[in-house]
Amino acid sequence: MSAATAHVLQAEDLTRDYAVRRGPFRAPATVHALAGVSFTLAAGRTLAVVGESGCGKSTLARLLTMVEPPSGGRLLVDGIDVADATLRDAAQRRQLRRAVQIVFQNPYGSLNPRQTVGAALMEPLLVNGERDAGKREDAARAMLRRVGLRDEHFTRYPHMFSGGQRQRIAIARALMLQPRVLVLDEPVSALDVSIRAQVLNLLVELQQAFGVAYVFISHDLGVVRHVADEVAVMYLGRIVEQGTRDALFGDPQHPYTQALLSATPTVDAAARRQRILLRGELPSPLAPPSGCAFHTRCPIAIERCRGELPLLAPALSDPALRVACLLRQR
Repeated sequence: MSAATAHVLQAEDLTRDYAVRRGPFRAPATVHALAGVSFTLAAGRTLAVVGESGCGKSTLARLLTMVEPPSGGRLLVDGIDVADATLRDAAQRRQLRRAVQIVFQNPYGSLNPRQTVGAALMEPLLVNGERDAGKREDAARAMLRRVGLRDEHFTRYPHMFSGGQRQRIAIARALMLQPRVLVLDEPVSALDVSIRAQVLNLLVELQQAFGVAYVFISHDLGVVRHVADEVAVMYLGRIVEQGTRDALFGDPQHPYTQALLSATPTVDAAARRQRILLRGELPSPLAPPSGCAFHTRCPIAIERCRGELPLLAPALSDPALRVACLLRQR
């Protein structure tokens, strides 16, 4: 495969369970934070992962960045099984960790207040074996300019910058090791609306320049529409709909996706959808419903939905979409 089309990241039926204590006289419960997530991501492409709070987006980010191991399934980076590399080769582990970096939601908390910007950018190079101080500084200054900041910012501290500037610094630091994949965990949600577009445009420019793949985690569908090539909609630890951006935004098939999109504000009267109000609350991951987990809130659920778990399959209306809904798939 060419570099433009090769899969740099593959998730195969990833699961993540957590044991939760419920008191001294009760057996621990198990939270199924991820319940079988699969996708592929090519170099230079963006996969957006969306869903309401508690759907498993942040758990997925921790698995992709190797902060936590999956309870089941496989994660491959450039074709290398992360679990296999973790068991065997320390050098390969370091290589994989360099290949996947993350930008966090809060630029105020992701930078060390006692460390200058230059030191923060040079640190990943030092930790990963670059002993030449001159090369580290040259690379850090070049990256600082690449994200739209100036050389005089190199010796300043994080408290001297605005929120948008701090997020630019965090992005620069994540790119210092030339990763293959960048996980962006709500990267603009803590920024002023006027700054968000600037940072999003910067991310697009950097992707074109470096060919890095993005996993863009967000709850803001307006932002996702601007940056994504493909979208995966999650509900209670599972992907319930997945497909190209244009197909999913143009004709969403899963009732949950339709409800999310109907709640997205827009100034385009022609693009406005009738608001779909979901009944009930998000079920507890400690005791998910049987069958389709969404059936307790779904406006079109039938009796079959209560007992049969739907898997992702091509949608009736558009093969560019895969949907986990018994009534909407081939």
